[in-house]
Amino acid sequence: MSDVITPAMDLHPQPAGGAPRPWAFPAPERTTLDNGLTVLTCHRPGQQVVAVEVLLDSPLDTEPEGLDGLATIMARAFSEGTDRDSAEEFAAELERCGATLDAFADHPGVRLSLEVPVSRLEKALGLLADALRAPAFAEAEIERLVRNRLDEIPHEQANPARRAAKELSRQLFPADARVSRPRQGTEETVERIDAAAVRAFYERHVRPATATAVIVGDLEGTDLAALLAGSLGAWQGDAGKPNPVPPVTADDTGRVVIVDRPGAVQTQLLIGRVGPDRHDRVWPAQVLGTYSLGGTLTSRLDRVLREEKGYTYGVRAFAQVLRSTPEGTGAAMLAISGSVDTESTGPALDDLWKVLRTLAAEGLTDAELDTAVQNLVGVAPLKYETAAAVASTLADQVEQHLPDDFQARLYRMMAETGATEATAAVVSAFPADRLVTVLVGDASRIAEPVRALGIGEVSVVTG
Repeated sequence: MSDVITPAMDLHPQPAGGAPRPWAFPAPERTTLDNGLTVLTCHRPGQQVVAVEVLLDSPLDTEPEGLDGLATIMARAFSEGTDRDSAEEFAAELERCGATLDAFADHPGVRLSLEVPVSRLEKALGLLADALRAPAFAEAEIERLVRNRLDEIPHEQANPARRAAKELSRQLFPADARVSRPRQGTEETVERIDAAAVRAFYERHVRPATATAVIVGDLEGTDLAALLAGSLGAWQGDAGKPNPVPPVTADDTGRVVIVDRPGAVQTQLLIGRVGPDRHDRVWPAQVLGTYSLGGTLTSRLDRVLREEKGYTYGVRAFAQVLRSTPEGTGAAMLAISGSVDTESTGPALDDLWKVLRTLAAEGLTDAELDTAVQNLVGVAPLKYETAAAVASTLADQVEQHLPDDFQARLYRMMAETGATEATAAVVSAFPADRLVTVLVGDASRIAEPVRALGIGEVSVVTG
């Protein structure tokens, strides 16, 4: 029997990690085209898919009375044909250059989002410019979009999370405030929308002088000035003036509203109030405190309601900016959201309020804050790996009237925030006695256990 010879193996040493490199959120360059369009550009080496965001100053509160949802229909109609291409031809042209074009309407205005390989940027910018310059708004296409939107509304009404969000807005804000009503309109308002209304809204609010374009990607070797001159730079319109931003007022008197869903086996929870927006100096600390409260699976709410008690698959705390003003004011929705089984509704709310009271009494630990900083600041370079992520954040800053270096400064401020400051911010954001609680579930089974908690007057509305 011959000996088996094992060949020698040369093992290479394990690679060592390099020294960490400093990182900051990318700084854009800001210019203005001859037609008044503001342009923010950000060169991101290696990002061969360019992201373009166009922000239009057509906020929801400028929709005509009784036509809620008009901005949404207009946004969707931008990709439904131009003076050069039918809806089908426009979609085919986008597909040929490997581009995607999406649009939506929110309280600050309408936003269009384009992604395209840099090699096809010229063609895609031309299509985007055509959509903005001369949208067809054909009657047949508008009628189809209206029908589609009407078909969506019953499904949204049946969705517990969407129904809870609708009710919370209705409860918090005055009835005459646009922010109190569904962003995409109701059946009653949407069915009134026609092509003439869309065209009139477009002519009243869409113009380059009050719009902003954000362009992010690997722009090395791209004559962007020439591309813009032949596309978005050719879009014409009068000077116009930015729309005023109405103040946001809210009633956060502690109370509970149950949206009755007889027979429901789960209860959807949405607990909220209105607080400061990103202009407020408390925002960095509030972000860290809110994350520690309910931003991830290891946050306090999940540790108690999910891991210890088994009430839920997860509960989240978050802040969502509603409107900001050029003067540096605004408002954000501060909320806690999740779902529990019907029988656990009372006990889950009881424990949730205990978490809030314990947080106010004892504060956040240094370990909790360190985790929040690492998860929010430490992973930021990965979060902004794509051009689309950078473009979206820059567009948010424009919408909220923030300086171009806001995100970079925000991370620096969060890294310098202490546990005491973060505790004060989150306790102020979620005071146990100033929260509006919306529950979508079976009122016959959850109303009495919730009343017994004493967290506010309980009322029931139909689902």
